Amino acid sequence: MKINEAITQLRKEKKRKFSQTLDIIVSLKGIDLRRDSINAVINIPNKIKDKKVCGFLNSKSNIIDVVTKPEFAKFKDKKEMKKLVDSYDFFIASAPLMPLVATTFGKVLGPTGKMPTPQLGLVTQETDTEIKGLLERVSKAIKIRAKEPCIKVGIGNENMPDKEIIENFNSIYDGIVNALPKKKENIKKIMVKLTMTKPIKVEAE
Repeated sequence: MKINEAITQLRKEKKRKFSQTLDIIVSLKGIDLRRDSINAVINIPNKIKDKKVCGFLNSKSNIIDVVTKPEFAKFKDKKEMKKLVDSYDFFIASAPLMPLVATTFGKVLGPTGKMPTPQLGLVTQETDTEIKGLLERVSKAIKIRAKEPCIKVGIGNENMPDKEIIENFNSIYDGIVNALPKKKENIKKIMVKLTMTKPIKVEAE
């Protein structure tokens, strides 16, 4: 089934009281995750949702919430750390602060996929222009990290036009393929689903 046909079929399912996320599920084969590290940042053409972002910066900002260097110490408290991590979708950081950010927050932020990295999340200057530019990139970026031979990631929500969902599907699929050691040979099958529906098998273009 083509992706456009699958979206049409999913839209016929029972409506829910919330906007369901549409996910792509890519099953992998011929992958040894102990040897093959599959990490990628994929830029998508259409924003799926607004991400709540916090910055690890030297000074406060009018654009985003900020944790400054002198405030790092209070997050030794596990409750404070959990509250911080749960409150935001992603974190950015000033590049010079990254070593301290990594030692203070890395163990908690790393496994959640919210950790700033050189690929996505660092500013060299704490100017409004640079922060706004980074926030725009973060809003249209998807982090892929395979912990099992299956990658599941949101490609849209049911309030988005089909055209935008399909564009995101193609970008994310291509990004996953490019991150695999043997490219399409490592793809076992592709499915899509809404939050509350069963998966539907689809073919990539």
